[in-house]
Amino acid sequence: MLSADELKRYARHIVLRDVGGPGQQALKEASVLVIGAGGLGAPALMYLAAAGVGGLGVVDDDDVSLSNLQRQIIHTTPDLGRRKADTAAERVYALNPHVRFGAHATRLNAANAMALIGGYDLVLDGSDNFATRYLVSDACFLAARPLITASLGTFDGSLTTIRAHEKNEKGKFNPTYRCLFPEPPPPGTVPTCAEAGVLGALAGVLGSMMALEAIREIVGFGEGLVGRLLMVDARNMRFETVRYARDPLNPLNGDALTITDLSRHR
Repeated sequence: MLSADELKRYARHIVLRDVGGPGQQALKEASVLVIGAGGLGAPALMYLAAAGVGGLGVVDDDDVSLSNLQRQIIHTTPDLGRRKADTAAERVYALNPHVRFGAHATRLNAANAMALIGGYDLVLDGSDNFATRYLVSDACFLAARPLITASLGTFDGSLTTIRAHEKNEKGKFNPTYRCLFPEPPPPGTVPTCAEAGVLGALAGVLGSMMALEAIREIVGFGEGLVGRLLMVDARNMRFETVRYARDPLNPLNGDALTITDLSRHR
């Protein structure tokens, strides 16, 4: 049940017809794991904590550096050199002491992914490299966990929701991340954030939208982004959505399964 303090804290949610008391209670009972406390994960964590998600966790083995502060708003200048997982935990607790927070100061890999992801109801992937994105998406499928995944370019970004372990209203499996992006690009073909740069406020927009999508998934209102890729063009302030479908050749839930564990990931 929601305490008197929580009823007051979340009053602006509770008066929303699509959220109300039951929706706020669902948020309190939910647990969300965020991969990365960086440009996308930082705002996502803050808004999920503010929204009253009862259990939050973050996986990040990095330390706070000065160049992070242009966009990673959960960290501050006095945090330089500290572990991101620790500073994120402090900021979340300062914002909302009702949240249970798990600070996993480790790198996600094939050995720990299933245990970490399996401990939460929903996963948000804000990682900044393709190896982690494919590992997270494969692990979420194998652990039967929904995944909200986003990515950033210099002036663009994208967002989608993956429920590949579930079937749609036609009895067909939903598309996987590998249906959308079958293979990662060759190494060195996509510049890193340090090489190409990124608009700081854009990370805030996409990270906040990840939190919004998580809230909609937990409470259950509106049309989700399963099978839809939302693309943001910040240079021209345009939003577009394209639909994508399950590829029967995909190796996770396709017609001929070739991925049954995480052994292909290093």
